[in-house]
Amino acid sequence: MIQHILAIVLNFIPIILAIVLHEMAHGYAALYIGDNTAKRFGRLSLNPLRHIDLFGTIVLPTLLYLSKVGFIFGWAKPVPVNFAKIKSGKDMLIVASAGIVMNLALAIVSALFLKLIGLLPQSFIQNFLEVFFVNMVIYNIVLAVFNILPFPPMDGSKIFFGTINKKWAHQYIAADKIGMTAFLLIAFALPLCGTALNQNWNILGWYITHVSKFFISILI
Repeated sequence: MIQHILAIVLNFIPIILAIVLHEMAHGYAALYIGDNTAKRFGRLSLNPLRHIDLFGTIVLPTLLYLSKVGFIFGWAKPVPVNFAKIKSGKDMLIVASAGIVMNLALAIVSALFLKLIGLLPQSFIQNFLEVFFVNMVIYNIVLAVFNILPFPPMDGSKIFFGTINKKWAHQYIAADKIGMTAFLLIAFALPLCGTALNQNWNILGWYITHVSKFFISILI
């Protein structure tokens, strides 16, 4: 029983914190530019139930785990933003990048805590905190690396194209269903086709794994 509780704390709490604080950062960034939509919908909350997305938080991580693609990640329900309140490319950049900046900040702070924990005497508490903050670094880096992808509705699509005041750029950012279809094809269909041909076509897995490991190695 105790081992199960520890496993939940050490694995699921860091994931939940990474996802929830990511979305809250978007909400507060929107509030900063004058859009209180997220606040009115109660999304500026640490309650994870307000942020859970059925597919991104539950179904996708489960599918990735069962398919053994080599990485697990997910996302929460996007914070509602009134894009009519976004008057400039600068405002779009602030709102879109807030979640990634939050994850990177959490990873850096967690890495600093790891340094301090290393100074403590070896004990159960020291080991527990060490594993917790290692997971905080890993999950926040993976989430940031994943969200920088330029597929709608990922943050990267708005970061890279949101400052372009063109009709095609706005249509691309709004193409959530098409973006998710392309993402799922790359994440699942492409690796399966590669396996059938005895080839490794897990491009997304390679990207997330290698880029995440690079940044994690810097912090840990």
